[in-house]
Amino acid sequence: MRFPTWVLGYSDEFSVAPGERLAFHVSGHGADTVEAKLVRLIHGDTHPGGPGFREIEVDSDVDGVYPLVDQPAQHGSHARVPGAGAIMPAAGSSFGLFAFVQPTADLGVAPVISAWDAAIDAGVALVLEPGLRPALWLTAAGTTHRIEAERLRAGIWYALSAGWDAGSGRARVDATPVVNPYNSQVGRLVAAPSAHAAGAVPPWGPLPTVDLLLGAVDASDGRVVRGTFNGKISLPAVYDRALDEHDHERLAASASTPSVTEGLRAWWDLSEGIETTAVVGGGNAPPGRLVNLPVRAVTAHNWDGSSYNWRHTPELYGAVHFHADDVEDTGWAETCALTVPPDLRSGLYALRLRAGGYEDHVPFAVRAVPGRESDIALVLPSASYLAYANEHLATGSAVAQAVCGHTLTLQPLDLLLMEHPEFGRSTYDLHVDGSGVALTSRRRPILNMRPRHRFSYLGTWQLPADLYIVDWLEHMGYGYDVLTDEEVHKHGHDALRPYRVVLTGTHPEYASEPMLDAYEDYIGRGGRVMYLGANGFYWVVSFHAELPYVMEVRKGEAGSRAWQAAPGETLHSTTGEKGGLWRNRGRAPQKLVGTGFTAEGFNASSPYRRMPDSRDDRVSWIFDGVGADELIGDFGLVGGGAAGQELDRADLGLGTPPGTYLLASSERHDDSYLLVVEDIAFMYRGLGGTEHRDVRADLTYYESPGGGAVFSTSSIAWSGSLSHNDYDNNVSRVTANVLNRFLSS
Repeated sequence: MRFPTWVLGYSDEFSVAPGERLAFHVSGHGADTVEAKLVRLIHGDTHPGGPGFREIEVDSDVDGVYPLVDQPAQHGSHARVPGAGAIMPAAGSSFGLFAFVQPTADLGVAPVISAWDAAIDAGVALVLEPGLRPALWLTAAGTTHRIEAERLRAGIWYALSAGWDAGSGRARVDATPVVNPYNSQVGRLVAAPSAHAAGAVPPWGPLPTVDLLLGAVDASDGRVVRGTFNGKISLPAVYDRALDEHDHERLAASASTPSVTEGLRAWWDLSEGIETTAVVGGGNAPPGRLVNLPVRAVTAHNWDGSSYNWRHTPELYGAVHFHADDVEDTGWAETCALTVPPDLRSGLYALRLRAGGYEDHVPFAVRAVPGRESDIALVLPSASYLAYANEHLATGSAVAQAVCGHTLTLQPLDLLLMEHPEFGRSTYDLHVDGSGVALTSRRRPILNMRPRHRFSYLGTWQLPADLYIVDWLEHMGYGYDVLTDEEVHKHGHDALRPYRVVLTGTHPEYASEPMLDAYEDYIGRGGRVMYLGANGFYWVVSFHAELPYVMEVRKGEAGSRAWQAAPGETLHSTTGEKGGLWRNRGRAPQKLVGTGFTAEGFNASSPYRRMPDSRDDRVSWIFDGVGADELIGDFGLVGGGAAGQELDRADLGLGTPPGTYLLASSERHDDSYLLVVEDIAFMYRGLGGTEHRDVRADLTYYESPGGGAVFSTSSIAWSGSLSHNDYDNNVSRVTANVLNRFLSS
């Protein structure tokens, strides 16, 4: 173990207002107590060429020393239906269990339907043993009996049944492939194995006091559930009689309801309530709920390619995809809480935790009191923070080093995350079964959302990079408030309306439709936006109606993507809308902020050169104090320049407003910078930074008919140049010129 001592925490909200209560959930190891202190975050990058780490301690009622408890993290998804004893027939009676299953990984015991207590190893369960071998577990006379069949193949749908007959005293297990041209990893021309086993078993005993679970086994000791199923389950059912070979064949032909109804005691329709966590019972079956974010709106055993929209044909989407590494809420008990003081100024804060020489920061935003807003709002791209939460790009992505073009550098927090995979993954990762991570939650410790964190190949990124803007505003003496994407999503234009100027963060990559509408309404009604980043407003996201701290992303068939959704699964489960790029839904970011994603590279950053539009009298004020031939941003903390990491370009064909001023464009990018894949219809040479004209960042400005205006820097690295030469530089000057004009207009 590399970390014999550590402490981590998370808060139940990321944004609060004065007067509200914010709870913190802390766990750790190697120390008896943890010291908590409220701080305001100013600057996170410890690069020797910059201002260094800056925080301001703030007295509050959360300050103090608390017991440090090593709390287990709840992980692995499953469905829970209360009261297995009431669902299953009485002990010693005949019973049958059925479900369609598509296993996707062989990682140990994979429960399918269980009325089993892992704390005492007793009950009844239908599982896949290691090797994907279907098995029935039965406890009889204090002994567990296992009837195990031949192994199955991952990626194939099977009809799976098991049961015990009181008359003959025999148990059986059957599995039959259910393959059509669309639903499985292989087609009908590949022979898929069937499986069968039978044997004598004494009468089974009373069930332990547990719930009936799909995809896991319960535990009466109150700890985390045991065993996890990787793959899809559809049409689970319980019978009060044994299922014979003929019953199994009939059930294998089922579509969206069980085709065998004789003795049907309970079944669950997983095509109902897809946008919720509800598990809807068929007939008199009790309802249940999904735990730890398995994925819904996925194709079921009967999907035949006739529809790609689960809202139109939910009967083809009656499956749930479970994963061993799903996390909704780690379930840590509350350690302490802060009642936000009524006079606490808006800003980005953190609860600083110290234990045994280890330090952690749990960041959160404090909003302004309504009616007492500043003129400036900085919108932190919290949706992007969630998308990248606990990414494993350095340790789990085969293409990361090829993308970045240089050797990856692991950070201590990367190593800690490797030791604690139970903290979950980002939407840039794959689940253990190889499927993409579509759901992400902030109810867990997010190790890369920390002020000092540096991404293994991206450098300063997301929250630490956004602190460049916070630090600059503080140094320049501007009054400002902090909002997050969540407020913009929830409240739309009303969240932005009080402000004369709205600043984005460095990388607002992920946006919901209400967020796009809010910015459009704000600009259209006279609002001023400074887009201080790049690759913004790119991916479609949505938020869970029941679990507002959960965000969904479906990576579609285009875009610079870490994974691609399976066929038929590009629509979000939370809203039913099409996932993927906003550009492919007709809302390219150029329409909103004038520029959109065009290239990325991570070797070094470059300067901008002024374009003829910058000398136009109507916009030349942007360059007051800047020489006509002066390179802009040939310095900075991010790769040594202001144009780097990810870049945006203006493009009239993609919606850049006519009349937009092209003020400057970056140059000198090397061939580690490549054109984005959505612009490439055919592969050809010359897509790198030394050759392709679209590999550049465009500095732009446009005004809307309603009096609004947008200034775009089109580079993630821009803000890393603000503090150069004690903030006396042309990047800082241009930024201040625009902000001052927007404030005074």
